[in-house]
Amino acid sequence: MLARRHDHERYPLKRVIYGVSGLFFLAISLFAAPVFAQSKIGFVSLDRILRDAVPAQRAQKRIEAEFAKRDQELVRISEQLKKMQEGLEKNAVTMSETERNRRQREFTDLNRDFERKQREFREDLSTRRNEELSAIVERANRTIRQIADSEKFDVIFQNDQVVWASPRIDLTDRVIKTLEDSSTAK
Repeated sequence: MLARRHDHERYPLKRVIYGVSGLFFLAISLFAAPVFAQSKIGFVSLDRILRDAVPAQRAQKRIEAEFAKRDQELVRISEQLKKMQEGLEKNAVTMSETERNRRQREFTDLNRDFERKQREFREDLSTRRNEELSAIVERANRTIRQIADSEKFDVIFQNDQVVWASPRIDLTDRVIKTLEDSSTAK
């Protein structure tokens, strides 16, 4: 019976590759560990900044106030459409065909107008929100750069790129506080 040969016996090049790759990873771990140990790393949650920072909350209130009248108009039109539809369904049997067609046309026209206004409202709201939030993000990024420069951070990550971060390196509260301090100073 023939003895089964192992891969490294049959393929000597494979053995060399495994050996070299093992040495490579050993060298990387020996040389990289001190570099990473001396690095100063930070983390910032942009989502929390946009939700919890006073300037972001003020911006949200400004946007709500700015769009409240249009939102109320959309609610009013929606209720009107609902009543018209109920009236059509309830009285369709007793109405003449001409009257039913006229009311159906009014309903369709109002519904089309409602959908157009609703679409414009969403687009305007989205544009306005993006304007406000981009200004806050810009201020937050300036604050993050100031913290990084003054405290000699090597890298600061945002939550989009981080799966997990220790609370020890989370700078979000400091950024929020700095944004609040700068907004009250204005």
